[in-house]
Amino acid sequence: MHTTKAKTQMTTEWTKWTLRTAVGGLIVGLSLASAAGIALAKDVALLNVSYDPTRELYEEVNVAFAKVWKAKTGDNLKVNQSHGGSSKQARGVIDGLAADVVTLALAFDIDAIADKSGRLPRDWQKRLPNNSSPYTSTEVFVVRKGNPKKIKDWDDLVKPGVTIVPGNPKTSGGARWGYLAAYGFALEKYGSDDKAKDFISRFYKNAPILDSGARGMSTTFAQRGIGDVLVNWENEALVLKRELGDKVEIIYPSVSILAEPPVAVVDRNASKNGNAELAKAYLDFLFTEEGQDIAAKNNYRPRSAIAAKKYAAKFPQIRLFTIDKVFGGWTKAQATHFADNGVFDQIYLATK
Repeated sequence: MHTTKAKTQMTTEWTKWTLRTAVGGLIVGLSLASAAGIALAKDVALLNVSYDPTRELYEEVNVAFAKVWKAKTGDNLKVNQSHGGSSKQARGVIDGLAADVVTLALAFDIDAIADKSGRLPRDWQKRLPNNSSPYTSTEVFVVRKGNPKKIKDWDDLVKPGVTIVPGNPKTSGGARWGYLAAYGFALEKYGSDDKAKDFISRFYKNAPILDSGARGMSTTFAQRGIGDVLVNWENEALVLKRELGDKVEIIYPSVSILAEPPVAVVDRNASKNGNAELAKAYLDFLFTEEGQDIAAKNNYRPRSAIAAKKYAAKFPQIRLFTIDKVFGGWTKAQATHFADNGVFDQIYLATK
C-alpha cells in the first residue's frame, strides 16, 4: 500500500515537472522568437479605396493576396473596400478617409490627394511599373439586342433620336475617360477644337441622365432600361455581356482612348496604421503573374505579356490614343475640360 502510494506520488510529481518544463520551454521559445524578430501571427486590416466598377476584381485579389500574406507572415489579413466615383473617392481621402492604398480610375485623382493632403509624395507614379498602372482598359459601347439604332462609331452617338448613357465626368473617372475618347475622335475626324466642342455638345444633348459612377451607369442602362447606348469601361461592358447574354451587344468603335487606372500607397495613412510594408506588398501583388491573371479574368487588360497572350481572344485589338499625346496629360486635360467653368461645364450647361 505504501509502495503504491509512493509510486502515485512520484508519477504526479513527474507529470508536474514535465508540464513545468514544457511550459517553460514554450515561454523561452516565444521569447527567443520575439528576440529574433519573428512576428507572432495576428489579425490585420487594410483599407483599399477604389473606384466604382472594381468590386469583383478586388474581391478576388483580396482573397488571393491574403493567402500570400499569411504564408509570408502568419497574419490573418482582412482587406476592407470602399467604392464610388473616382473623383468622389479622392475627395474622401483628402477629407480624412484613412485609405492605406488607393486604386482609382485616373492619375489626376491621386495627384489631387498628393497636392491637397500631402498624404503621399507628388512623384508617387514613379514607384511602380507602367506609371503605377497594373492594368488598362478603354471606352466601348453597349447596345441592346440586334443593335436597333445601328451604332458603329462615335459619330452615330450624336445622331437625332439616339439616347446615350455616358455618366458624369465631374465625378466619374470612367465618364471622364469616355468624354476624352469622344473628344479625341472628333478632333481626329473633324480637325479642330471648335468642331470637337460642337460634337461634344451634341453628344451630351443625347444624354438624358448623368450617373455619378460607372456602376450606376450600367444599372441605368441594364436595369432601368434607359438609353440606346451605354458608353462605359470595356470591363463594365464585359460584365453586362456575361450577365445579360444576347440581350446586349458590345460595339468597339474605330478608335478609343488608352485608359490607365493607377494605384498608390497613401504613405501617411499606411504608416500611421502600421501598414506601410503590407500596403506596398498588396500593390506589388497586382503586378505579379497571379495578380495579372486575376485582372484579366475580371475584364481588365493585363500588362504582363504572358497574361495578355493567354487572354488575347477576350480583348479585341482596337486603335488607341493616349491622353498625353492628344490632351497634353491629365493636369492640362483637367484644367481645360473638367475644372469649374471648363469646356465640359460650358457645353453641358448650354445643353440644358
